[in-house]
Order: sequence, then structure tokens, then C-alpha cells
Amino acid sequence: MSNYKVADLKLADKGRLRVEWAESRMPVLMALREKYKDSKPFRGHRIAGCIHVTKETAVLVSTLRAAGAEVSWSGCNPLSTQDDVAAALAAEGTSIYAWHGLSKDEFYWAIEQTLAFKPTLTLDDGADLIFTVHSKHAHLAKDIYGGTEETTTGVHRLRAMAADGKLLYPIIAVNDSETKWDFDNVYGTGQSSLDGILRASSVLIAGKNFVVAGYGHCGRGVASRAKGMGANVIVTEVKATAALKATLEGFRVMPMEEAAKVGDIFVTATGMKDIIVGRHFDVMRDGALVCNTGHYDCEINLVDLDARTKGKREIRANNEEYTLRDGRRVYVLGQGRLINLAAAEGHPSEVMDMSFANQFLGLLKLAREGRSLEKRVYELPPEQDQEIARTKLKTMGLAIDALTPEQVKYATDYSAGT
Repeated sequence: MSNYKVADLKLADKGRLRVEWAESRMPVLMALREKYKDSKPFRGHRIAGCIHVTKETAVLVSTLRAAGAEVSWSGCNPLSTQDDVAAALAAEGTSIYAWHGLSKDEFYWAIEQTLAFKPTLTLDDGADLIFTVHSKHAHLAKDIYGGTEETTTGVHRLRAMAADGKLLYPIIAVNDSETKWDFDNVYGTGQSSLDGILRASSVLIAGKNFVVAGYGHCGRGVASRAKGMGANVIVTEVKATAALKATLEGFRVMPMEEAAKVGDIFVTATGMKDIIVGRHFDVMRDGALVCNTGHYDCEINLVDLDARTKGKREIRANNEEYTLRDGRRVYVLGQGRLINLAAAEGHPSEVMDMSFANQFLGLLKLAREGRSLEKRVYELPPEQDQEIARTKLKTMGLAIDALTPEQVKYATDYSAGT
């Protein structure tokens, strides 16, 4: 049997061109590849990955392999795999099981295949692979040095597992590194979500009432980019401090019950289920667009929408028109899954450069120290954030100041007074 399953291996040449473009925009990760290609610190390690199969992911996979790792990969979302990129990875010898549009059963089948070679390290986006190890293959955990987690949703769940004493190996929360959450989540999600909305709908953003559910880092990025394109942005929140921040940054804040009546475009970015449900669809304007940029597709309750629908059709790619019983139309983009990946290409390479540099360095730390770590969730050191940021600035032709020895001394001199 082959060690891959992709949509069409003939797409490999096209995918390789996209990967090469991403490599030209990811200088930090490419510098790590150059640094470790000879010493091969991952030699003897088997890395199972479950993360969106994009051109940027391919750069990470190739970098891990260049540093000596054996790799087996699957996609972490049924609609996010770029088939030409998956083909390019397969053609280069990567064990990969991913194609666009796979079913739920196929999704978990693919994860099972990545675990067949008994990994020593795992890399996850949403923790589905980690949960599969824990729920079905706990015997594999004894050989796993540790794993990394890319997303806010996954980190929350893994911390809950650790608090409950159920975590079987140490995890590094890559998501919690500043060079991940304050760039990938804000600027990456903001730009790529608007990109997905435009590809799926081609609507004018300016002048629209644009509802963003959730004002965390992802929601803040979406709100900022929508405002920049001339939208009237409305934020819905359950956290008082987040709502206050949105208000002071110039956005209207109201409950979803009220926003549903006036919104033209809705984007959920919460990581929580049932953000938009039946009673919200009941009052939406004719022609409202609804999409999600949180991790899972449960934020928009499509079962409730189906119950109110008398007809449904795909009116354009990644855009389904639901005609309600009273004649109003609601348009769901990307089947309620991640709009930036279902309808666009995911985050720009420039921000994934830093996120995936953190993934590489997190896995390297686990390869070296995982056996001595407790079974809990760790963060990467802040010094690593600063080093990645300095490298990124250097590749952009930018320089910054440095504190003098006198300033360093002053910063910790509690006797200096006023």
C-alpha cells in the first residue's frame, strides 16, 4: 500500500510552485531549515501532524524533514486542504492523508493513518489527533516525548485535560507565544477571513453592517480589517472587558439578539457553539451573509437553519443560499467552516512564518527535553518570541534600539526613586 492518499497526484507540479512562493515569504522558517539541515536534531523522531494542509504547512513539513524527522500528516479540517499542495508533499515522499471535502469518517480515518507509524512527537491544530491518541490509542503515549498545539480552542481543551489529570504526555501551547497569537490570530485571521468572504460572495464591504461575534484576537483582527474597508462594525461579546475594549476602539457593542436584526454580514470568531441559532435567523434581513472563522463549524447552528428552510442551493462556490419559509434568504459561506480556509488560502505566508518557526522550535525542545517534562501544558519562553521577532525584523530590513548597560541597571534599580 502507498503511504499517502490525496485527491490527484497530477496536481503536484502546481502545488510545488505554490510552496516555492510561500518559501520566498517565510525567511525565518527557511533560516531554521538552513541552520539544522546538517545536524539533523530530529533524526530518529517520527512526527505525526494534524493541521491545515496549505502551502505554508508544506514549508514546515519540508523543514522538519530537512532536520531529520520522519513525518506523517493529515488535514485538521475537511475543507481546508489545498489538493495541489497535498499532491506536492506526496510526490516528494511525505506520508500524507488529506484531500479537500473529506467526510467526517474519512477525516478520522486520515488521523488513524498518521498514527500507524507510532509517532514520538505530535503536532496539532484543534487537538483532534491528541484526543485520538488519548481515547483510542493510549498505548502509543508511552513513546511520545510530547506534542505542540496551534490553536486557542485546542489549548483550552488540553489545559482542561491536564487539570483533570488526564493528559498522557507534555504539550507546548504554541498558540500562546506572542509571535503567534498577536500576529497570526490578529493580522492573519483578519486579512484571510475578509479574503474568504470576498471570494465567496464578491459583495461590497463598505457601508455594510458587519457583525463580529467575539472580540478576542481573531475577532479583533476581523473587526479591524472590516472597519478599514468601510464597514459599520458591530461586536457581540459575553466578556465584559472584551466588550469594553471594542467600545473604546470605536465599535458598536450589542447582544446578538439585537445585532441579528440589523446585520448584513455575520462572522463568528468565538470557539464556542451556538453563537447564531434559530431565533437569530428568524429576525435576519433578507440577503444576510453568515460565516465562521472560529475553529469548529458548531458556532453557526445549521440544523436550526435547515428547520426553517424550504429550499437550498449552491449559488456560487462556497456560498449556499437558504430560502426560508417566509421567503427571506440567508447565505452561508464555506458551510459554516473556517471561511479563510474553506473559501480562501488561509493566513498569509508572512505571519505563518513566525507561527511555524514556533512550532519547529517547540518540537525541538520536546525532542531534547520531553522525557524530563511533567505531563502538563507548557508555554515557550518569551526570549524565543523576541528572537523570532528580531529575525523577522532583520529580514524586513528593519532595525531597533537596544538598552544601554546603564538603562538595564536602571530598570531593576528599586532605590533610584523619582
